[in-house]
Amino acid sequence: MSGLDLTRIGGRIGAEVSGVDLNALSDGLFEAINSALLEHKALIFRGAGLDDEGQIAFASRFGALTRAHPTVPSVDGQPNILPVDGEEGIRSNNWHTDVTFVRTPPKVSTLRALVVPPYGGNTLIANAGAAYRDLPQQLRDFADRLWAVHTNDYDYALPRNNAAKAAEYRKVFVSTRYQTGHPVVRVHPESGERGLFIGGFAQRIVGLSGTESRDILRILQAYVTRPENILRVAWKPGDLVVFDNRITQHYAPDDYGDQPRRLHRVTVAGDAPSAIGGETSYVIEGDEAHHYTPAAAA
Repeated sequence: MSGLDLTRIGGRIGAEVSGVDLNALSDGLFEAINSALLEHKALIFRGAGLDDEGQIAFASRFGALTRAHPTVPSVDGQPNILPVDGEEGIRSNNWHTDVTFVRTPPKVSTLRALVVPPYGGNTLIANAGAAYRDLPQQLRDFADRLWAVHTNDYDYALPRNNAAKAAEYRKVFVSTRYQTGHPVVRVHPESGERGLFIGGFAQRIVGLSGTESRDILRILQAYVTRPENILRVAWKPGDLVVFDNRITQHYAPDDYGDQPRRLHRVTVAGDAPSAIGGETSYVIEGDEAHHYTPAAAA
């Protein structure tokens, strides 16, 4: 990776990149960053020096961008940027992969810190590929054959201590109800690596009851969130984190009280996940989300 100053920060996930100007990347340096992302799953750029337009431009190097979200409003005047604002009391303290309730979820997510609390407010990112490799062979063989239904119709992120705001947020979040069938084991389209493709939006296993589904998903999810598979990002204002949404999950602990925390998220359009046998994800309810991602046309 010529010219890329990279330091591993986790045994199984995560590296910090320094010495690059993300506002003026050569093609060679970008290719090195993309290769590092495939290997390490999550990259941290401290004091990245980006504004909204710079974040959009950098994220666009990975491919066409999605809109901010299928149902949640964007930052005013910035249709590609989702505000992640803890002051609103909406906190996604659930393990999840971004927007897996649509058929073509984002391939890459970028998060940029604007305001961070003096304590807490970290982001945890888990390596779902390492989780798959950790499975005992019998569980791995079982998971290889499973499909899960992902939906936005569950309490993913709700405002705290305000029933009226909670009801209004939920109304917006499920203004279009999506249900999508995804393989539980996804084959990464670039690396060929296998990973557990589940997380909070995965609410049941195809062909099984709710009780059976919860038990199976709980067992598999426990492998994703083993401590050795997790990177903890302690934010400073101006930091940028990029993670491969195809083979990670993330979680934002609600541990900073009423302190302000504000991030901006920009995501890159991704393809329909493929199972080991080559079958791809399919819509059960809702639409292809053409308004949200250009990948929906694929």
